[in-house]
Amino acid sequence: MSGRILRESIDELLVRVDIVDLIDSHVPLKKTGANFVARCPFHTEKSPSFSVNRNKQFFHCFGCGASGNAISFLMDFNHLDFVEAVEDLAAFAGIAVQREIVGHQVAQKKDDLNSLYEVMEQVATFYVGQLRDNIGAVEYLKARGVKAAIARDFMIGYSPDKWSTLAERFSQKQLIDVGLLVVKDGGQVYDRFRGRIMFPIRDKRARIVGFGGRVIDGSLPKYLNSPETSLFHKGKEVYGLYELLEKNSKPQRILIVEGYMDVIALAQYGVCYAVAALGTAASQAHLDLLFRFSSELVFCFDGDRAGREAAWRVMESAFSSLKDGRSCRFMMLPQSYDPDSLVREEGLNKFIERIESAHGLSDYFFENVSGGLKLSEMEGRAQLVSKSLPYLERLPEGVFREMMFDRLKSLSGMTTFNVADSVVVDLSSKKTRQHESNRLSSARVAIALLLQNPGLVDYVEQKNIDWIGLEFRGIELFKNILQVILDKRSVNTAVLIEYYRNTAEERSVKALALLDVYVSDDKIEEVFSDALDGLLKQAREASIERLQAKAQDKGLDVQEQATLIKMLAIK
Repeated sequence: MSGRILRESIDELLVRVDIVDLIDSHVPLKKTGANFVARCPFHTEKSPSFSVNRNKQFFHCFGCGASGNAISFLMDFNHLDFVEAVEDLAAFAGIAVQREIVGHQVAQKKDDLNSLYEVMEQVATFYVGQLRDNIGAVEYLKARGVKAAIARDFMIGYSPDKWSTLAERFSQKQLIDVGLLVVKDGGQVYDRFRGRIMFPIRDKRARIVGFGGRVIDGSLPKYLNSPETSLFHKGKEVYGLYELLEKNSKPQRILIVEGYMDVIALAQYGVCYAVAALGTAASQAHLDLLFRFSSELVFCFDGDRAGREAAWRVMESAFSSLKDGRSCRFMMLPQSYDPDSLVREEGLNKFIERIESAHGLSDYFFENVSGGLKLSEMEGRAQLVSKSLPYLERLPEGVFREMMFDRLKSLSGMTTFNVADSVVVDLSSKKTRQHESNRLSSARVAIALLLQNPGLVDYVEQKNIDWIGLEFRGIELFKNILQVILDKRSVNTAVLIEYYRNTAEERSVKALALLDVYVSDDKIEEVFSDALDGLLKQAREASIERLQAKAQDKGLDVQEQATLIKMLAIK
């Protein structure tokens, strides 16, 4: 398998590529002062609120909050995952992406993967031909109301009910690599899919990465999916996404159903925005993938106990993906119905009404979490808080998170909760931005300036600071950023932001990288020096007071005595 992309290769890309040139090639920019601006490509607006800063190598929209470095832009603009965005950025820069070797295996060449995609396409075409020649399979699809045009759009096929159909026609090694042949203990091979309607699973680039197969009789298992391979990871793919995007690249909403036939049936009725998870509950990876294409996801579940349990599992995944501007809704079907049978019985208009009236995540969550609790009693309200907090704390910072906590306060009667505060203020507030310069703490100023001007590390090194015993709010983040700069040396703000991607500090780092501390270029080192000196002074004084109090109470050990003497000497 291909090794991971080396971080050094990513750093080199972010240093070499000018984000202004990259974004200008996708969205025409206009220079205004120190920044470049445009109408935001991620939401509809009449006046420009999308800003790109060449010094920071960072973009930010003051309208919708989208922000990040060159990799983030490509991920959002072209709906790519991280690896795809890095590869596209490397192509833009004209340099090769360097990958690490996994164990003792040489990273698999891209040509090898391309040959696997080719054999998957050939097998899918073969299955389509077999469908035309099998009367039983054709009659089954007709009985399910599947029209020829839909079968063509989804490339539906049929795998003959024989043990070695594929093994006799294609490269056995490649078929094994993509999971279409099974190898027995004795070394013999046989076709994984036999006597099944075949549904090719295509990624958003139209490449066939796997198959799903459904029996046409009563045998088990009813459904069978491709195993995990170098091409196929069921936790990251959904059925029908490619076909959906072919109809509409920016759907208003995406409906997530449980089965292949549900996607097919809904497409025939004009609901061309349905996809299905592949034999597993929708994961956060699935949600993050789908949120690249639409801000609203509607989950459709059977109304039985299994359906309710599946809905709750999805809701747990959704909490970590619900950034501002995104929404999840839950549509529970009547007992004994699936989307296929319900749309046939009720018709399209009634089915769409159900989609549009689906429960919002907030209503669904509080309705379920409070079920069986007596909220008129203190004990019941305490249980509500205890059950709710672990979920609400997963929500990303933003308006929706605040509103969910407000809803919990209203239901429980509590006014405060024990939730950890962030080191950085919420910069989504216009009021905050307007008055920030009047109340910035020294820690925020120092960390923000260091992020935005990594060259300040030279000034910090010259001071030869002894960090032992020093404490101030944000010190760990400051020291961590400092160490990253020292380790990398060739670094800019974009590289630092990338280093903290998908970490607990990511939000704080991005906000501080964006923070305007209202300092002219010729005053940056002076302001940074004042902020850092002020922090060190406060930290030493606080440490001295803490050590002196301990000396009076329980006494100091040798190390603490030495620290106190040193700090008193500096003071």
